[in-house]
Amino acid sequence: MHCERGLLRICEDVYDLQSYSRTLVVSIGKAGHTMVEALAGQVGASLEGIVASSVEPAAQVHGFRYFRGGHPTPNSESIQAASAILRALEAQTATSLVIFLLSGGGSSIVEKSFDEEIPLEDLIATYRALVHSGGPIAEINAIRKHLSAVKGGRLAQAAFPAQQVSVLVSDVPDNAPDALASGPTMPDSTSVEDCYRIAEKYGLLNQFPQSTREIFERHALEETPKSDDQVFYRSRWWTVLSNQTAVEQASIAAERAGFVVRSDSSCDDWDYARAAEYLLQRLREMKREFGRACLISGGEVTVKVTNGGIGGRNQQFALACASQIAGESVTVLSAGTDGVDGNSSAAGAVVDGSTIERAKMKGLDARAALQKFDAYPFFRALGDAIETGPTGNNLRDLRILLAY
Repeated sequence: MHCERGLLRICEDVYDLQSYSRTLVVSIGKAGHTMVEALAGQVGASLEGIVASSVEPAAQVHGFRYFRGGHPTPNSESIQAASAILRALEAQTATSLVIFLLSGGGSSIVEKSFDEEIPLEDLIATYRALVHSGGPIAEINAIRKHLSAVKGGRLAQAAFPAQQVSVLVSDVPDNAPDALASGPTMPDSTSVEDCYRIAEKYGLLNQFPQSTREIFERHALEETPKSDDQVFYRSRWWTVLSNQTAVEQASIAAERAGFVVRSDSSCDDWDYARAAEYLLQRLREMKREFGRACLISGGEVTVKVTNGGIGGRNQQFALACASQIAGESVTVLSAGTDGVDGNSSAAGAVVDGSTIERAKMKGLDARAALQKFDAYPFFRALGDAIETGPTGNNLRDLRILLAY
Protein backbone atom coordinates (compact mmCIF):
# COMPACT_ATOMS: atom_id res chain seq x y z
CA MET A 1 0.00 0.00 0.00
CA HIS A 2 1.22 3.47 -0.85
CA CYS A 3 -0.38 6.90 -0.84
CA GLU A 4 0.92 9.98 -2.60
CA ARG A 5 -0.95 13.22 -3.39
CA GLY A 6 -4.31 11.68 -2.52
CA LEU A 7 -3.81 8.62 -4.73
CA LEU A 8 -3.98 5.44 -2.66
CA ARG A 9 -2.47 2.37 -4.30
CA ILE A 10 -3.53 -0.99 -2.86
CA CYS A 11 -1.68 -3.74 -4.72
CA GLU A 12 -2.88 -3.34 -8.33
CA ASP A 13 -5.68 -0.85 -7.63
CA VAL A 14 -5.48 2.94 -7.38
CA TYR A 15 -8.10 5.04 -5.55
CA ASP A 16 -8.31 8.83 -5.90
CA LEU A 17 -9.39 9.69 -2.36
CA GLN A 18 -10.43 13.19 -3.41
CA SER A 19 -13.03 11.77 -5.80
CA TYR A 20 -15.11 10.22 -3.01
CA SER A 21 -17.59 12.12 -0.86
CA ARG A 22 -16.43 10.14 2.16
CA THR A 23 -13.81 7.49 2.98
CA LEU A 24 -14.67 5.15 5.84
CA VAL A 25 -12.16 2.66 7.30
CA VAL A 26 -13.27 -0.45 9.19
CA SER A 27 -10.40 -2.36 10.82
CA ILE A 28 -11.24 -5.71 12.41
CA GLY A 29 -9.09 -8.43 14.01
CA LYS A 30 -5.92 -9.11 15.97
CA ALA A 31 -3.94 -6.90 13.60
CA GLY A 32 -6.64 -4.22 13.73
CA HIS A 33 -4.47 -1.63 15.48
CA THR A 34 -1.28 -2.16 13.49
CA MET A 35 -3.13 -2.16 10.16
CA VAL A 36 -4.99 1.10 10.80
CA GLU A 37 -1.80 2.74 12.13
CA ALA A 38 0.03 1.70 8.95
CA LEU A 39 -2.77 3.06 6.74
CA ALA A 40 -2.95 6.34 8.69
CA GLY A 41 0.83 6.63 8.37
CA GLN A 42 0.41 6.49 4.59
CA VAL A 43 -2.71 8.61 4.13
CA GLY A 44 -2.44 11.12 6.99
CA ALA A 45 -4.92 12.47 9.50
CA SER A 46 -7.92 12.69 7.14
CA LEU A 47 -9.19 9.16 7.81
CA GLU A 48 -12.15 8.19 9.97
CA GLY A 49 -13.66 4.90 10.97
CA ILE A 50 -13.93 2.10 13.50
CA VAL A 51 -11.30 -0.24 14.94
CA ALA A 52 -12.19 -3.47 16.73
CA SER A 53 -9.44 -5.67 18.15
CA SER A 54 -8.98 -8.03 21.09
CA VAL A 55 -6.33 -5.90 22.84
CA GLU A 56 -6.04 -2.27 23.89
CA PRO A 57 -4.14 -0.03 21.44
CA ALA A 58 -0.84 1.50 22.49
CA ALA A 59 -2.24 4.77 21.12
CA GLN A 60 -5.40 5.73 19.27
CA VAL A 61 -5.52 7.14 15.76
CA HIS A 62 -7.46 10.42 15.54
CA GLY A 63 -10.87 10.08 13.92
CA PHE A 64 -11.47 6.45 14.92
CA ARG A 65 -13.81 4.83 17.42
CA TYR A 66 -12.31 1.89 19.28
CA PHE A 67 -13.83 -1.34 20.58
CA ARG A 68 -12.20 -4.22 22.44
CA GLY A 69 -14.03 -7.33 21.31
CA GLY A 70 -13.69 -10.76 22.86
CA HIS A 71 -11.53 -13.63 21.67
CA PRO A 72 -11.93 -16.59 21.27
CA THR A 73 -15.55 -15.91 22.24
CA PRO A 74 -17.53 -12.67 21.76
CA ASN A 75 -18.19 -10.21 24.57
CA SER A 76 -20.53 -7.24 24.94
CA GLU A 77 -18.12 -4.95 23.06
CA SER A 78 -18.10 -7.44 20.15
CA ILE A 79 -21.81 -6.78 19.77
CA GLN A 80 -21.42 -3.01 20.29
CA ALA A 81 -18.70 -2.96 17.62
CA ALA A 82 -20.86 -4.90 15.16
CA SER A 83 -23.81 -2.56 15.72
CA ALA A 84 -21.63 0.55 15.30
CA ILE A 85 -20.03 -0.83 12.11
CA LEU A 86 -23.40 -1.77 10.58
CA ARG A 87 -24.81 1.72 11.32
CA ALA A 88 -21.75 3.40 9.78
CA LEU A 89 -21.85 1.22 6.66
CA GLU A 90 -25.57 1.66 6.10
CA ALA A 91 -25.00 5.45 6.02
CA GLN A 92 -22.66 5.18 2.99
CA THR A 93 -23.67 6.06 -0.55
CA ALA A 94 -22.52 5.23 -4.07
CA THR A 95 -19.98 8.07 -3.83
CA SER A 96 -18.33 6.62 -0.70
CA LEU A 97 -15.20 4.50 -0.42
CA VAL A 98 -15.09 1.86 2.31
CA ILE A 99 -11.69 0.37 3.16
CA PHE A 100 -11.90 -2.85 5.17
CA LEU A 101 -8.74 -3.94 7.02
CA LEU A 102 -9.30 -7.57 8.02
CA SER A 103 -7.20 -9.96 10.10
CA GLY A 104 -7.62 -13.15 12.09
CA GLY A 105 -9.74 -13.24 15.23
CA GLY A 106 -12.40 -11.04 13.66
CA SER A 107 -14.99 -13.81 13.92
CA SER A 108 -15.44 -13.24 17.65
CA ILE A 109 -14.08 -9.68 17.97
CA VAL A 110 -17.00 -8.32 15.93
CA GLU A 111 -20.21 -10.27 16.18
CA LYS A 112 -23.96 -9.85 16.24
CA SER A 113 -26.53 -12.57 15.82
CA PHE A 114 -28.86 -12.31 12.83
CA ASP A 115 -31.58 -13.51 15.19
CA GLU A 116 -32.25 -11.16 18.10
CA GLU A 117 -33.58 -14.13 20.07
CA ILE A 118 -30.02 -15.43 20.63
CA PRO A 119 -28.60 -13.66 23.73
CA LEU A 120 -24.87 -13.06 24.25
CA GLU A 121 -24.44 -15.96 26.68
CA ASP A 122 -25.96 -18.35 24.12
CA LEU A 123 -23.75 -16.93 21.39
CA ILE A 124 -20.71 -17.60 23.59
CA ALA A 125 -21.90 -21.13 24.32
CA THR A 126 -22.40 -21.72 20.59
CA TYR A 127 -18.86 -20.51 19.84
CA ARG A 128 -17.44 -22.73 22.56
CA ALA A 129 -19.20 -25.78 21.14
CA LEU A 130 -17.86 -24.97 17.64
CA VAL A 131 -14.27 -24.33 18.77
CA HIS A 132 -14.18 -27.55 20.80
CA SER A 133 -15.88 -29.68 18.13
CA GLY A 134 -12.59 -30.77 16.55
CA GLY A 135 -13.78 -29.53 13.17
CA PRO A 136 -11.52 -27.56 10.80
CA ILE A 137 -11.85 -23.78 10.79
CA ALA A 138 -13.64 -23.72 7.42
CA GLU A 139 -16.49 -25.83 8.81
CA ILE A 140 -16.64 -23.85 12.06
CA ASN A 141 -16.84 -20.61 10.08
CA ALA A 142 -19.59 -21.91 7.79
CA ILE A 143 -21.91 -22.05 10.80
CA ARG A 144 -20.63 -18.77 12.26
CA LYS A 145 -21.39 -17.00 8.98
CA HIS A 146 -24.99 -18.11 8.83
CA LEU A 147 -25.71 -17.25 12.46
CA SER A 148 -24.25 -13.75 12.09
CA ALA A 149 -25.47 -10.33 10.97
CA VAL A 150 -21.92 -9.32 9.95
CA LYS A 151 -20.19 -12.41 8.54
CA GLY A 152 -20.40 -14.20 5.20
CA GLY A 153 -20.55 -11.02 3.10
CA ARG A 154 -23.10 -9.24 5.26
CA LEU A 155 -20.83 -6.23 5.92
CA ALA A 156 -20.48 -5.82 2.15
CA GLN A 157 -24.25 -6.06 1.95
CA ALA A 158 -24.58 -3.27 4.52
CA ALA A 159 -22.03 -1.06 2.70
CA PHE A 160 -23.65 -1.42 -0.74
CA PRO A 161 -23.65 0.62 -3.04
CA ALA A 162 -20.34 2.13 -1.86
CA GLN A 163 -17.01 1.32 -3.53
CA GLN A 164 -15.36 -1.33 -1.34
CA VAL A 165 -11.83 -2.70 -0.98
CA SER A 166 -10.67 -5.26 1.58
CA VAL A 167 -7.02 -5.60 2.66
CA LEU A 168 -6.35 -9.00 4.22
CA VAL A 169 -3.74 -10.15 6.73
CA SER A 170 -4.73 -13.78 6.48
CA ASP A 171 -4.81 -16.53 9.10
CA VAL A 172 -6.69 -18.98 6.87
CA PRO A 173 -5.64 -21.35 4.04
CA ASP A 174 -4.64 -19.44 0.90
CA ASN A 175 -7.35 -21.21 -1.11
CA ALA A 176 -10.13 -20.12 1.29
CA PRO A 177 -9.82 -16.35 1.81
CA ASP A 178 -13.52 -16.04 2.62
CA ALA A 179 -12.80 -17.91 5.88
CA LEU A 180 -10.78 -14.93 7.21
CA ALA A 181 -12.79 -13.35 10.05
CA SER A 182 -15.60 -15.48 8.59
CA GLY A 183 -15.58 -13.48 5.36
CA PRO A 184 -17.57 -10.35 6.33
CA THR A 185 -16.89 -8.61 2.99
CA MET A 186 -16.62 -11.57 0.61
CA PRO A 187 -19.06 -13.84 -1.20
CA ASP A 188 -19.81 -16.88 0.93
CA SER A 189 -18.90 -20.21 -0.64
CA THR A 190 -20.88 -22.15 1.99
CA SER A 191 -24.62 -22.68 2.25
CA VAL A 192 -27.27 -23.24 4.89
CA GLU A 193 -27.35 -26.89 3.84
CA ASP A 194 -23.62 -27.13 4.66
CA CYS A 195 -24.40 -25.83 8.16
CA TYR A 196 -27.05 -28.46 8.82
CA ARG A 197 -24.70 -31.18 7.54
CA ILE A 198 -21.76 -29.98 9.68
CA ALA A 199 -23.94 -29.73 12.79
CA GLU A 200 -25.02 -33.35 12.29
CA LYS A 201 -21.47 -34.53 11.50
CA TYR A 202 -20.12 -33.31 14.86
CA GLY A 203 -23.25 -33.86 16.93
CA LEU A 204 -23.48 -30.14 17.63
CA LEU A 205 -27.22 -29.86 18.25
CA ASN A 206 -26.83 -31.57 21.62
CA GLN A 207 -24.03 -29.12 22.50
CA PHE A 208 -25.73 -25.92 21.32
CA PRO A 209 -27.84 -23.81 23.74
CA GLN A 210 -31.58 -24.03 23.21
CA SER A 211 -31.97 -20.78 21.22
CA THR A 212 -29.36 -21.87 18.65
CA ARG A 213 -30.58 -25.46 18.60
CA GLU A 214 -34.13 -24.34 17.79
CA ILE A 215 -32.94 -22.36 14.76
CA PHE A 216 -31.26 -25.50 13.41
CA GLU A 217 -34.22 -27.72 14.23
CA ARG A 218 -36.59 -25.31 12.41
CA HIS A 219 -34.12 -24.96 9.50
CA ALA A 220 -34.49 -21.21 10.00
CA LEU A 221 -30.98 -20.10 8.95
CA GLU A 222 -30.94 -17.35 6.30
CA GLU A 223 -28.71 -17.64 3.23
CA THR A 224 -25.65 -15.39 2.88
CA PRO A 225 -24.85 -13.38 -0.31
CA LYS A 226 -23.07 -15.34 -3.05
CA SER A 227 -20.57 -14.39 -5.77
CA ASP A 228 -23.25 -13.28 -8.26
CA ASP A 229 -24.88 -10.88 -5.80
CA GLN A 230 -24.85 -7.20 -6.85
CA VAL A 231 -23.40 -6.15 -3.46
CA PHE A 232 -19.99 -7.37 -4.71
CA TYR A 233 -20.02 -5.58 -8.09
CA ARG A 234 -17.86 -2.74 -6.72
CA SER A 235 -15.73 -4.82 -4.34
CA ARG A 236 -12.06 -5.82 -4.43
CA TRP A 237 -10.00 -8.01 -2.08
CA TRP A 238 -6.21 -8.15 -1.63
CA THR A 239 -4.16 -10.45 0.59
CA VAL A 240 -1.00 -8.64 1.71
CA LEU A 241 0.27 -11.17 4.30
CA SER A 242 -0.48 -14.86 4.80
CA ASN A 243 0.86 -17.98 6.48
CA GLN A 244 2.98 -18.61 3.40
CA THR A 245 4.83 -15.35 4.15
CA ALA A 246 5.73 -16.66 7.61
CA VAL A 247 6.85 -20.04 6.22
CA GLU A 248 9.06 -18.36 3.62
CA GLN A 249 10.72 -16.04 6.15
CA ALA A 250 11.36 -18.92 8.58
CA SER A 251 12.86 -20.94 5.72
CA ILE A 252 15.27 -18.12 4.86
CA ALA A 253 16.38 -17.87 8.51
CA ALA A 254 16.90 -21.64 8.77
CA GLU A 255 18.98 -21.74 5.58
CA ARG A 256 21.18 -18.95 6.93
CA ALA A 257 21.71 -21.07 10.05
CA GLY A 258 23.11 -23.90 7.91
CA PHE A 259 20.12 -26.24 7.74
CA VAL A 260 18.74 -28.03 4.69
CA VAL A 261 15.16 -26.76 4.66
CA ARG A 262 11.92 -28.25 3.43
CA SER A 263 8.37 -27.01 3.99
CA ASP A 264 5.34 -29.25 4.39
CA SER A 265 1.95 -27.80 5.31
CA SER A 266 -0.02 -30.84 4.17
CA CYS A 267 -1.05 -31.60 7.77
CA ASP A 268 -3.12 -28.41 8.00
CA ASP A 269 -6.33 -29.20 9.95
CA TRP A 270 -5.06 -32.66 10.96
CA ASP A 271 -5.44 -33.94 14.51
CA TYR A 272 -2.39 -32.81 16.50
CA ALA A 273 -1.20 -36.35 17.34
CA ARG A 274 -1.37 -37.52 13.73
CA ALA A 275 0.42 -34.35 12.59
CA ALA A 276 3.19 -34.89 15.17
CA GLU A 277 3.85 -38.44 14.01
CA TYR A 278 3.84 -37.45 10.34
CA LEU A 279 6.18 -34.46 10.67
CA LEU A 280 8.65 -36.27 12.94
CA GLN A 281 8.82 -39.16 10.48
CA ARG A 282 9.55 -36.70 7.64
CA LEU A 283 12.21 -34.96 9.76
CA ARG A 284 14.00 -38.24 10.52
CA GLU A 285 14.04 -39.09 6.81
CA MET A 286 15.57 -35.68 6.09
CA LYS A 287 18.17 -36.16 8.84
CA ARG A 288 19.28 -39.48 7.35
CA GLU A 289 19.73 -37.81 3.98
CA PHE A 290 21.09 -34.39 4.91
CA GLY A 291 22.28 -34.40 8.53
CA ARG A 292 21.32 -30.88 9.66
CA ALA A 293 17.69 -30.64 8.61
CA CYS A 294 14.83 -28.23 9.16
CA LEU A 295 11.19 -29.00 8.39
CA ILE A 296 8.77 -26.07 8.49
CA SER A 297 5.02 -26.58 8.59
CA GLY A 298 2.38 -23.85 8.44
CA GLY A 299 -1.33 -23.88 9.20
CA GLU A 300 -3.21 -25.20 12.20
CA VAL A 301 -3.66 -28.59 13.80
CA THR A 302 -6.91 -29.52 15.54
CA VAL A 303 -7.52 -30.59 19.12
CA LYS A 304 -10.83 -32.01 20.34
CA VAL A 305 -10.85 -30.81 23.95
CA THR A 306 -12.71 -32.63 26.72
CA ASN A 307 -12.57 -31.15 30.23
CA GLY A 308 -9.50 -29.17 29.27
CA GLY A 309 -7.02 -27.36 31.49
CA ILE A 310 -4.85 -24.45 30.31
CA GLY A 311 -3.13 -24.72 26.96
CA GLY A 312 -3.71 -24.62 23.22
CA ARG A 313 -3.16 -26.56 20.02
CA ASN A 314 0.50 -25.50 19.67
CA GLN A 315 1.47 -26.57 23.19
CA GLN A 316 -0.52 -29.78 22.79
CA PHE A 317 1.36 -30.53 19.55
CA ALA A 318 4.74 -29.76 21.14
CA LEU A 319 3.97 -31.96 24.14
CA ALA A 320 2.93 -34.81 21.83
CA CYS A 321 6.33 -34.50 20.14
CA ALA A 322 8.30 -34.43 23.41
CA SER A 323 7.92 -38.10 24.32
CA GLN A 324 8.66 -39.19 20.73
CA ILE A 325 11.98 -37.32 20.52
CA ALA A 326 13.30 -38.15 24.02
CA GLY A 327 17.07 -38.57 23.82
CA GLU A 328 17.27 -37.47 20.17
CA SER A 329 19.09 -34.44 18.75
CA VAL A 330 15.81 -32.89 17.69
CA THR A 331 14.12 -29.60 18.63
CA VAL A 332 10.49 -28.75 17.88
CA LEU A 333 8.83 -25.36 18.14
CA SER A 334 5.12 -24.80 17.65
CA ALA A 335 3.60 -21.35 18.10
CA GLY A 336 0.86 -19.01 16.95
CA THR A 337 2.01 -15.91 15.11
CA ASP A 338 -0.58 -13.89 17.03
CA GLY A 339 1.24 -14.59 20.30
CA VAL A 340 -1.75 -16.40 21.85
CA ASP A 341 -2.30 -20.15 22.02
CA GLY A 342 -5.71 -21.33 23.17
CA ASN A 343 -6.73 -20.13 26.64
CA SER A 344 -3.13 -19.64 27.81
CA SER A 345 -0.88 -16.57 27.87
CA ALA A 346 1.73 -18.35 25.74
CA ALA A 347 2.17 -18.31 21.96
CA GLY A 348 3.29 -21.93 22.05
CA ALA A 349 6.21 -24.01 23.30
CA VAL A 350 9.54 -25.56 22.38
CA VAL A 351 10.65 -29.13 23.17
CA ASP A 352 13.82 -31.14 22.54
CA GLY A 353 15.43 -34.45 23.38
CA SER A 354 15.91 -33.39 27.01
CA THR A 355 12.34 -32.23 27.74
CA ILE A 356 10.99 -35.47 29.22
CA GLU A 357 14.07 -36.06 31.40
CA ARG A 358 14.02 -32.49 32.70
CA ALA A 359 10.30 -32.82 33.44
CA LYS A 360 10.88 -35.98 35.48
CA MET A 361 13.55 -34.20 37.53
CA LYS A 362 10.97 -31.53 38.39
CA GLY A 363 8.29 -34.06 39.21
CA LEU A 364 6.20 -33.18 36.14
CA ASP A 365 4.06 -35.77 34.35
CA ALA A 366 4.06 -35.17 30.57
CA ARG A 367 1.53 -37.92 29.87
CA ALA A 368 -0.96 -36.54 32.41
CA ALA A 369 -0.57 -33.00 31.07
CA LEU A 370 -1.25 -34.26 27.54
CA GLN A 371 -4.32 -36.26 28.58
CA LYS A 372 -5.75 -33.35 30.57
CA PHE A 373 -5.08 -30.80 27.80
CA ASP A 374 -3.11 -28.92 30.45
CA ALA A 375 0.16 -28.25 28.64
CA TYR A 376 0.75 -24.64 29.66
CA PRO A 377 1.50 -25.26 33.38
CA PHE A 378 3.88 -28.04 32.29
CA PHE A 379 5.84 -25.81 29.91
CA ARG A 380 5.75 -22.81 32.21
CA ALA A 381 7.33 -24.89 35.00
CA LEU A 382 10.10 -25.98 32.60
CA GLY A 383 10.64 -22.48 31.25
CA ASP A 384 9.83 -23.75 27.75
CA ALA A 385 6.62 -21.82 27.11
CA ILE A 386 7.04 -19.14 24.42
CA GLU A 387 5.54 -15.96 25.86
CA THR A 388 5.63 -12.93 23.55
CA GLY A 389 2.32 -11.29 24.40
CA PRO A 390 -0.09 -10.37 21.57
CA THR A 391 2.00 -9.59 18.47
CA GLY A 392 -0.47 -7.36 16.65
CA ASN A 393 -0.45 -9.80 13.77
CA ASN A 394 -1.99 -13.15 12.90
CA LEU A 395 -0.71 -15.44 10.13
CA ARG A 396 -1.82 -18.79 11.59
CA ASP A 397 0.69 -21.13 13.28
CA LEU A 398 4.25 -22.21 12.56
CA ARG A 399 5.79 -25.57 13.42
CA ILE A 400 9.59 -25.66 13.08
CA LEU A 401 11.34 -29.02 13.50
CA LEU A 402 15.15 -29.19 13.62
CA ALA A 403 17.41 -32.27 13.47
CA TYR A 404 21.16 -31.92 14.00
